[in-house]
Amino acid sequence: MALKFQYNKTALRDIEKQLNIRLRALPTLKNKESALRIEVKKAKTIVENLNDQIKQKNNSFRNFSALWCEFDQTLISIKEVKTSTIKIAGVKITVFEDIIFEEKSFNIFSLPVWYFEGINFVKELLKLQIKKEYAHKMMQMLETSRRKTTQKVNLYEKVQIPTYQTAIRKIKRFLEDEENLSKASQKIIKKRQTETVEL
Repeated sequence: MALKFQYNKTALRDIEKQLNIRLRALPTLKNKESALRIEVKKAKTIVENLNDQIKQKNNSFRNFSALWCEFDQTLISIKEVKTSTIKIAGVKITVFEDIIFEEKSFNIFSLPVWYFEGINFVKELLKLQIKKEYAHKMMQMLETSRRKTTQKVNLYEKVQIPTYQTAIRKIKRFLEDEENLSKASQKIIKKRQTETVEL
């Protein structure tokens, strides 16, 4: 990062102010990064657990796969997916709450007995799949936020803070040199004035 600055006290104050802002923000950013890292791991675990539950659910009904061609899929549909918004480490996340299904009425005497079990199976499977979708979105949002926070931490730590510190050193040296030159020239002028007075 090439920082443009002037060699004066105003520029020095501005750069010191920018450096202090970054130095104060860095611990907070590091804490946020570690919190997000933990939350991403939790979200991955949730997604993996939901994947396992979906596999188990599907495996449990493999024996009835021949019957599924008889099942009327129009009997059940999703009416509403209830969600809520929460903040995790400063990131707004939409979380799955519940699902409301709409069931068409049917004649229980004209359809096989296993239809009730089939409807419950479809409800549970849909609920798990939608829950997994929301958990996966949450994991992606947290991962994106963690990546951005890590980039910002690296930018502050490895680029901006060292650049500002170098600029402050250069300005201070320049101002010290300027002051020393000024003092030296004043001494020379004073010495010449005393020499001319003596003559």
